[in-house]
Formats: sequence, structure tokens, C-alpha cells
Amino acid sequence: MKYSKIFQYAYLVFAVLFIYDAIAKYMSLGEIAYPSILLAALAVFMFFFRSRFRKKFENKDNSN
Repeated sequence: MKYSKIFQYAYLVFAVLFIYDAIAKYMSLGEIAYPSILLAALAVFMFFFRSRFRKKFENKDNSN
């Protein structure tokens, strides 16, 4: 289970990187980087999705 927790937080790291990329492109080129923003939103969604899934899986294991 430790690996799933590590990968769960890796999604947040990628979200921060994509947000940084979007801000850097906006500051230097003046254009909005929609793919970076979309990927950052997806990474945040995956973080919460994995968190809930992991909790459900742990509760299922504890009930048996």
C-alpha cells in the first residue's frame, strides 16, 4: 500500500509542475497554455480519486 500512497502524492507534484508551466508560458509568451491547465486539473482530480479509492480499499480489507 505504500506505493499507492507515493503515487497519489506524485499527482500533486505533476499538478504543480503543469501549473508552473502554464504560468511561465503566459508570462513569457502572453498565451494561455490550455493543455497544461487541463493536465494540472486532471492530476488534481486523480489525486482525490486515488485517495478515495485507497480509503475504500483499506476499509474493505479491515472489514474481513
